[in-house]
Amino acid sequence: MCRHLAWLGQPRSLAELVLDPPSSLLVQSWAPRRQHYGTVNADGWGVGFYVPGRPEPARWRSARPLWADPSFASVAPVLRSGCVLAAVRSATVGMPLEESAAAPFTDGRWLLSHNGRVDRTVLPLAPDAESTVDSALLAAMVFHRGPDRLGQTVLEVAALDPAARLNLLATDGARLLATTWGDTLSVLTTAEGTALASEPWDDDPAWTDVPDRHLVEGTPDGVRLAPLTPEEPA
Repeated sequence: MCRHLAWLGQPRSLAELVLDPPSSLLVQSWAPRRQHYGTVNADGWGVGFYVPGRPEPARWRSARPLWADPSFASVAPVLRSGCVLAAVRSATVGMPLEESAAAPFTDGRWLLSHNGRVDRTVLPLAPDAESTVDSALLAAMVFHRGPDRLGQTVLEVAALDPAARLNLLATDGARLLATTWGDTLSVLTTAEGTALASEPWDDDPAWTDVPDRHLVEGTPDGVRLAPLTPEEPA
């Protein structure tokens, strides 16, 4: 499993989002508080962010643990963006440990992270996938079908692999899309913007948990949730 987060709002430094909070992604790389599968996230990390004048997001990834990358720690305080997607990785057993396997994955303006696991045999072959890991193949499937069909893609994959865990997080720089399917996700909405994260980065009571099997859309106008499966009759 992994831990990931996204921010959409007023520009903030990468350090403010990824390194500085008391339960930041950096801390979650060795001491996550809500992770049900795996104990540490030391198999790589990645950050994607958008800057004015650049049509596609910038991206920084590594196969090393986040705590072992002093270069990122030195630069993160001066890199600012109004939209950021970041993740730390706990590799599924048998999956390669390589930079290209670390989220976020990208296609054009889109960034995508997968917190979970899925049987690779149920995913279509994708020669343009960034890696052979399950998350990269799933990302390629989402990109091919279009992120606007994120919820439907999750339902189709879950039908093929009922044991799959499919928490996805995606952005094109203007909005956030996410799914909950088998793991945690929390949302924080403030006057400055909206954050989605596998687990809160602090103890602010404004964080709220997203129910399982839901689709989330975050825009500058707010956050909307919709169930991914029909609700059972009362």
